[in-house]
Amino acid sequence: MEPVLTIAAPVSADARPAPERKHSVSRRLNWLRAGVLGANDGIVSISGLLVGVAAADPTNTPAIAIAGVAGIVSAALSMSVGEYVSVSTQRDTERELVRVQKSLLEADPEGQERKLADMWVRRGLSEETAALVARDLSRHDALDAHLTTEHNIDPDDLTNPWAAAGSSFLAFLFGSLLPLLTMLVFPPAIRIPATFVAVLIALALTGYVSAALGDAPRGRAVIRLLLGGAAAMALTFVVGHAFGVNV
Repeated sequence: MEPVLTIAAPVSADARPAPERKHSVSRRLNWLRAGVLGANDGIVSISGLLVGVAAADPTNTPAIAIAGVAGIVSAALSMSVGEYVSVSTQRDTERELVRVQKSLLEADPEGQERKLADMWVRRGLSEETAALVARDLSRHDALDAHLTTEHNIDPDDLTNPWAAAGSSFLAFLFGSLLPLLTMLVFPPAIRIPATFVAVLIALALTGYVSAALGDAPRGRAVIRLLLGGAAAMALTFVVGHAFGVNV
């Protein structure tokens, strides 16, 4: 019994949790990516649009409001459709991997078990332990064992394109409302600088939160977003001011 216990220990401590941890991180980062991209795109794109319009004529509140609402509606729909198409492609790929793996297991279960053992050997387990892990996992759920180990896919929890599209749409919508409301609330004389400040604060917050959730360096993420957002607003201000002066 002692050799069995010695071999079984690394199976539970090292082998089984690894794919589950990777899958959990991957799933969290996928949702994080859609939400952060949607919010940041909403903040930067709509603020740039509004700053460009306001630079031409900061007193034309109706034009600013119409441009903001039209930009939000079209861009939010575009973001959500793009996210749906992208995640749908990913889901189709995952479904194909599930189908192929099922066929392989039906055609050659022993060969697939040896392949699974080889993968665990490459991850650092001894051949004896890897064979035991592959055998136990295959007996429990061979399909799940291969998909999680080889492709980091949970066959019972594939990516959802509708959820990704909805989260992207809402994130863009809430992000874009900040520059629009700032433009409409503040008087014409300080609309542009107030929007600059509000947008930079919002980008700093989203950069910090996204980095914290993704366990990435906070300062680097904040700086990237601040530089990108400031550059976008500065360029659109120059364009709007130039056209406004020419008109």
